[in-house]
Amino acid sequence: MADVQLKQKGYAWAVAAGLNAALAAISAKFFSSLVMKYGLVVLCNVVMWACYVNSLRALSSLQATVTNFAANFLSSGLAGLFFFQESLPFQWFAGALSITIGVVILSKSSVEKKVSSD
Repeated sequence: MADVQLKQKGYAWAVAAGLNAALAAISAKFFSSLVMKYGLVVLCNVVMWACYVNSLRALSSLQATVTNFAANFLSSGLAGLFFFQESLPFQWFAGALSITIGVVILSKSSVEKKVSSD
């Protein structure tokens, strides 16, 4: 039971990392003040790395990286659509669905730990 909660927290950290990465990109586009723009980009990236490192404590590097990427990809694309009126082609939605299915498959897979025979 504790292992399941640890994995859930790991996925939450990975999603938070992806969202912060997207926020860095959004703030770079959204703000015109250079000080505000660079300050928020640096802050979001520092928070993103902290969240990512925490996700690595609970998940395999593959699971953390793919979940982080998926959250970043989805939130960046949707932010572009809603905040900046960018058009998203059908291929983006097909790719987003494929990535989401891949993350679900990876989250259900169990990563076996190798026991050292030294």
